[in-house]
Amino acid sequence: MRRLFGSVRARATLGATLVVAVALVAAGASVLLSLRSDLIDRAGTQAERTARNVAAHLAAGTAYDDLKLDDDEEPVQVVDAHGTLVAASENLERVSGTGTGEVKPAPRQSTGSGDEDSTLEPGEIADEVAFTDGSATIDGESADYRFAALEVDVQGKGRLTVYAGASLDAEQGAVGTAQTVMLIGFPLLLGVVAAVTWLVTRRALRPVEGIRAEMAAITASEDLDRRVPVPDTHDEVARLARTTNETLAALEASVERQRRFVADASHELRSPVASLRTQLEVAAAHPELLDLEGAVEDTVRLQRLAADLLLLARLDAGERRGDARVDLGDLAVRCARGRDGVTVEAPAVEVTGSRGQLERVLGNLLDNAQRHARAAVAVTVRREGEWAVVSVADDGSGVPAADRERVFERFVRLDEARARDDGGAGLGLAIARDVAVRHGGTLTVRDAPTGGALFELRLPVV
Repeated sequence: MRRLFGSVRARATLGATLVVAVALVAAGASVLLSLRSDLIDRAGTQAERTARNVAAHLAAGTAYDDLKLDDDEEPVQVVDAHGTLVAASENLERVSGTGTGEVKPAPRQSTGSGDEDSTLEPGEIADEVAFTDGSATIDGESADYRFAALEVDVQGKGRLTVYAGASLDAEQGAVGTAQTVMLIGFPLLLGVVAAVTWLVTRRALRPVEGIRAEMAAITASEDLDRRVPVPDTHDEVARLARTTNETLAALEASVERQRRFVADASHELRSPVASLRTQLEVAAAHPELLDLEGAVEDTVRLQRLAADLLLLARLDAGERRGDARVDLGDLAVRCARGRDGVTVEAPAVEVTGSRGQLERVLGNLLDNAQRHARAAVAVTVRREGEWAVVSVADDGSGVPAADRERVFERFVRLDEARARDDGGAGLGLAIARDVAVRHGGTLTVRDAPTGGALFELRLPVV
């Protein structure tokens, strides 16, 4: 049972059935109450009509014995001001819910001149009618009735009250029939609702099951090239399938990027490690041939590469950028200090972020510019509206337009013929752009006025 109702289809069917059941019960109760009220009102109207007819005859002076009280086969009583039954239907055997339970008129002792407390004029019939529910037995048949009580003042007889009843059999029969129809029809309707909901839900969730099965197969095979089927609809399931495929594509790209990163990192690490090992093995056999300067350079290069890889790993892991206030002008001056051929024009412009990461960006841009410059590198810091702009320009050969996005990819170096010792590992610009993006900015490259490359870093100001 728990497994059954763990199904979305089962829960949807149960929920829809319960909602319809509550609605049907509420609607059925409303219909029954309305039907019963309407039929009771009709019975009351009929009883009032009979009571007014009898009252009119009494007001006209008709004697009690001359009243035709059995024409409609409904119970009728006439009671005087003292509560004495003075007239009644001849076939009335029992009655309740009226002014008296008597069914046979009592012998009259006198013909009193009337009731002094009556508010009616002689011959006047009251406007107000009182209604009560009761029962009566007529000719051996018992039934429930709606009684109307109407007062009339009769000359020489005083105030009289006429009780006339109208059968409630029609009301009870109609309400009973309606209840029977509801008791039979409601379960059938609920069954239809449950069946339709089950079928519709199964049809609607069939693509979801296809998505689940394909995802399970992808998980088992670890084949990220596969995609889940997209139904030919425009509903939430189709959007789920498309989003799932987009997620799989992003995951595949991420995994592929990670694989390339590991492969490139291994390749880049192999060269300095192999060079350093060779030098150490030669030094172990021939100490006089030790190239200490080359060993130090390989060690420094290895250290820088390891630092770059570690920073990229932290960035990929979502390292927070920080919220310190950083003066880009002061940072540019510090990064350019001690570098030959570098000029700086850097007024104070503050941004928010990680001082260490932003210093790494400027350092990488300066390293790249000095590596490609012929003689000079110019650094400028300025503010343009809501942006802080740092420009690093060199007078080298520049970057071809077709390669201005490739240079920011990891382990990409445009001059493949250059020895690795002279060039970098191809991580500096990739790190610089990653940091810029994580700080809400951009890093682009275009032609410099001096003919070389101009790298422009834009960050939002404080």
